[in-house]
Amino acid sequence: MFESTRCSINTLQNSDYAEVKSLYVNSEVRKYLGGIRHDDEMEAVFSEMLYADEDSFYWIVREKHTGDFIGLVSIDPHHDGICHEISYQLLPNWWGKGYATEVVQFIIHYVLYELNHFKVVAETQTANIYSCKLLERVGMKLERTVIRFGAEQAIYAKTRPI
Repeated sequence: MFESTRCSINTLQNSDYAEVKSLYVNSEVRKYLGGIRHDDEMEAVFSEMLYADEDSFYWIVREKHTGDFIGLVSIDPHHDGICHEISYQLLPNWWGKGYATEVVQFIIHYVLYELNHFKVVAETQTANIYSCKLLERVGMKLERTVIRFGAEQAIYAKTRPI
């Protein structure tokens, strides 16, 4: 378990299924993430997260003082097979309040300094302007764009100073 200023960040548990599902069935959350997931897909999606390989991490984000569910943040190997990628999904009622910035910044620091990786990346659709701005706000730099999943993706990176 981790704590940022306003959030508790806990390892994904079986008991988190309904809350995680609330992210995956929310059309606003999933707008740039391949669309909503249907009930028949959710058990497999959740199981993949719950029983992920040792180089993947899935955490539930909650408001520290109330315990209210905010969202999900994860670290997985990136498509390039070299770096690890940070991903995040927050419920819309938490958007625009700095929670994503706080949590993403915290997890980037964890990847670079606790897991001791030299570099962490994030990939988002270029059309997702708010996510691009978030990644820039936490100090990530645009490295390149690629076409993947039928859309232009921006790949941002942050490296640990030498």
